[in-house]
Amino acid sequence: MTMAQTSFADDDRVYSIQVVNEFSHDPSAFTQFWPSLSESSFDYALTEGLLYEGNNTLFESTGLNGHSSVRKVNLQTAEIEALHKMNDSEFGEGLTLLGDRLYQLTWMQKTGFIYDKHNLSKFETFSHNMDDGWGFATDGKVLFGSDGSSSLYQIDPQTMKVIAEKVIRFNDHEVHNLNELEYINNEVWANIWLSDCIVRISPTDGNVTGWIVLPELRLADQIFYIFSFFRKGLIEAGYNIDVLNGIAWDADNKRIFG
Repeated sequence: MTMAQTSFADDDRVYSIQVVNEFSHDPSAFTQFWPSLSESSFDYALTEGLLYEGNNTLFESTGLNGHSSVRKVNLQTAEIEALHKMNDSEFGEGLTLLGDRLYQLTWMQKTGFIYDKHNLSKFETFSHNMDDGWGFATDGKVLFGSDGSSSLYQIDPQTMKVIAEKVIRFNDHEVHNLNELEYINNEVWANIWLSDCIVRISPTDGNVTGWIVLPELRLADQIFYIFSFFRKGLIEAGYNIDVLNGIAWDADNKRIFG
């Protein structure tokens, strides 16, 4: 997708998107949902973290107890080239790449894992002092983390300790539900959980520099999943599948994947 500026409520900080290409994706790992029934009856993982390394390579973190994984995916073919299945008790969350190391958060455990990007072998477990683990990103020096609140954390990748915390504000109001993160052109972009919005954040002062609204993308996802999973009983099971999640940035070609 690419981004095109649009006018909305007389605010020039609000943008729309233009979808310029679509790629196949493993249908057993899809955006995110808000369950009204027990997750134990659900057989599919949720895309919780997404990043683009280059050379048609995506890394993806999927979450759901019993179905969580880290995977390396070919963008053009959707082939899963490597996969690390997590323990059944672990719910995979945000994912980012710094050097040759993939850093992954987990939900409701205040722990995470570091993997070798080449073969997804896990060689370190870490703890952090955010309230929870939701989104992860990096500027190549520090890690940025979110925990579903209005706080954006900066984390030292050597110690995995929070070294700074910014409360994100727009017009003096806190912006809550910060979810998946991506670092793009000196800004941190964040999905807003349970919304059609991505918020653009200045990491230096925590102020919002813009909003991206994506209702068309959500509608396309709904249509696809309704038809793809109807026979699996997804709708009958009471699942709402309209939560957008996942941002990946191709810096070389100026492309955004979501």
